[in-house]
Amino acid sequence: MTDDIYDHIGNDYTQGRRPDPRWQAALDDVLGQPRTLLNVGAGTGSYEPRDRYVLAVEPSKLMISQRPAAAAPALQASAESLPVADKQFDAAMALVTIHHWQDWRAGLREMQRVARRVIVLHFDPDIHSAFWLVRDYLPTLADVWREVPSVQEVATHLGPGVEVRDLPVPWDCVDGFLPAYWRRPEAYLDPQVRQSMSGLRFLDPDELTQGIEQLRSDLRDGTWRRRNRQLLKADALDVGWRLIAFPT
Repeated sequence: MTDDIYDHIGNDYTQGRRPDPRWQAALDDVLGQPRTLLNVGAGTGSYEPRDRYVLAVEPSKLMISQRPAAAAPALQASAESLPVADKQFDAAMALVTIHHWQDWRAGLREMQRVARRVIVLHFDPDIHSAFWLVRDYLPTLADVWREVPSVQEVATHLGPGVEVRDLPVPWDCVDGFLPAYWRRPEAYLDPQVRQSMSGLRFLDPDELTQGIEQLRSDLRDGTWRRRNRQLLKADALDVGWRLIAFPT
């Protein structure tokens, strides 16, 4: 997978990607109080703290152009070759990005080179693939995610003493990534909502259309509700997101 996919997402990406306050709180808790922070694969700056020095690194010109005016300064560069000195930062974080890197191991090594602490928000591909949208409507995504490193692989690569925390998705999550609407399936019918889901760019457009139309039909005749009734009273769902911190 490559990180230049974000150059093809378009200018509507940020409209559906807003920090969820519960995820923000979880990230802040793991992050602690570093005085200096490098945000690798920073995108438009979601979840960047505003009360300390942050430098963003992002390969996509389009994503950099969509960063708010008050956001941290950003350098156009890749995770595999960070343009900063050894141990220049107290911490480095990579949020929902390493599955797009050309070489995730090289990217993590670079983060460990430039920072004293590393925080990664990543998903387990097997759990992600069992999510109903993938399982029942977009199964090719499961094939795509076979290339994605597992949480265990990432943790092992970082070294002994790593901490891994589950990060469930609230039913009313406001950050519009792929599984955010797990209890609000009608949202996936909206092309504006789907615009913010980078993973869908790996699908053939015809396959995406076919899957969405099948979902529309299943919502209309009650099939989706019968198949997923156990989700309707759940407040949060584990779809494989994990916060990985090293050292603890």
